[in-house]
Amino acid sequence: MIPFLDLKAVNQLHQVEIEKAIQKVVESGWYILGEEVERFEDNFAQYCGTKYCLGVANGLDALTLLIKAYGFSDGDEIIVPANTYIASILSISANGAIPILVEPDLLSYNIDPAKIEEKITSKTKAILVVHLYGQTVDMEQIYKLAEKYNLKIIEDSAQAHGAIYKDKKTGNLGDASGFSFYPGKNLGAMGDGGAITTNDQQLYEKLIALRNYGSHKKYENIFKGMNSRLDEMQAAILNVKLRYLDEDNQKRREIANYYLANINNKAIILPYTKKEENHVWHLFVVRTKEREKLQKHLLDNNIQTMIHYPIPAHKQQAYKEWNNLTYPITEKIHQEVLSLPMSPVLQNNKIEKVVEVLNGYK
Repeated sequence: MIPFLDLKAVNQLHQVEIEKAIQKVVESGWYILGEEVERFEDNFAQYCGTKYCLGVANGLDALTLLIKAYGFSDGDEIIVPANTYIASILSISANGAIPILVEPDLLSYNIDPAKIEEKITSKTKAILVVHLYGQTVDMEQIYKLAEKYNLKIIEDSAQAHGAIYKDKKTGNLGDASGFSFYPGKNLGAMGDGGAITTNDQQLYEKLIALRNYGSHKKYENIFKGMNSRLDEMQAAILNVKLRYLDEDNQKRREIANYYLANINNKAIILPYTKKEENHVWHLFVVRTKEREKLQKHLLDNNIQTMIHYPIPAHKQQAYKEWNNLTYPITEKIHQEVLSLPMSPVLQNNKIEKVVEVLNGYK
């Protein structure tokens, strides 16, 4: 079986270094908000090109805390792509704000900047851009809209660690950004983890308190905060893996380039990207009108695939108030997408097998 993602093999690449890092934490006797978290925050801020980084418990918390820190709440509207993973939308709802769904561009699968302005009202406070599947959003029109309407730009960079747009990395393309270090991400921990990056000192200092019960000083709480802290063990692992992130991303690009150059089947629509540096290929997503048939064909040939994501947010029971709404481009994407095997440890013979099986599909 060719797995969709072999996490064991991914982590075995750095096993010796990871084990040493874990042992160091164990021996330190300090397990929450210590030296490893501080080191990772410094390292990741430097990597992204931002002044500040704050480690939190997971990617959803990163976005939820950001929206909370900005003070967006009941009645405020935040624009978000309709085809994103539901976490992006949950972060808005968790703060009492209103998610305003905007259709994506069918080529890039990212939010369509041309469709945003018509959704802006006097209540709009921010645009939450999602660099979906690892590809940066086309930010130029987003910047113009944010300036015109005095809106914050929040990045959901959970799938796009290291992707570059016009010489800047994700995490440094807006006012602030949320990252996830879920194990399957391009930069993955061995458990849950997340981070916030920003250049805004005032926002950063508020977030320091918000992630720790609303407290800068123990037992003195100035905000109604949360308990959302990246732990020392995960930070230590991330400090090891961050050193190899660009190398791993380049391997993903090489695999993607091979797929793009060699998959040749009229029934399969390949992904699109403007520039190589814009995409870090967290996922390699194709589209087909008979997805279940193609997925079965691949599985019958010992190739595992995934669907990201089978049900759009506006059709979920959690948002049943939206169930009668129609977003045709989003729905088309969710009905047709299929993610192929992709990871920096995927071997050449397996990549070639995937291509061979796809080209033989009828």
